[in-house]
Amino acid sequence: MFGGTDALTDGTAQASRDWVASTRANLLAWWLPQAGIVAGLFMSVGARTTIWSVALGWMGVACLLNARRCGRTHCRYTGPYYLAMILPVLALGTAGASSGLLEWIALGILILAGDKLLWWATERAWGKFR
Repeated sequence: MFGGTDALTDGTAQASRDWVASTRANLLAWWLPQAGIVAGLFMSVGARTTIWSVALGWMGVACLLNARRCGRTHCRYTGPYYLAMILPVLALGTAGASSGLLEWIALGILILAGDKLLWWATERAWGKFR
């Protein structure tokens, strides 16, 4: 009826479709792959490269689907970010013996810190839903 009422209704509808707000979906889409990334640190470089690539691909696609599903602002940016981070993972993984655990930890921190920065900056600038 009035602009404010419609905006409130739209925001409520968006929030109800948001996977970030659903504990189960959030665990499956983001927390489980992030746990896989941590677990991958204790595996061989080949296994680590595979696990990290799959986890980043999984989270990237989940973000893009969530952005499409509910319009979550940060998901529009973290989805492509996760997908792009597969490239440095593959580069480090193909470096083989020349890359040590320290480099993998630094890359993991970069990935997760970048994700949090994108989340904070985009939702602060444009709100939770677009």
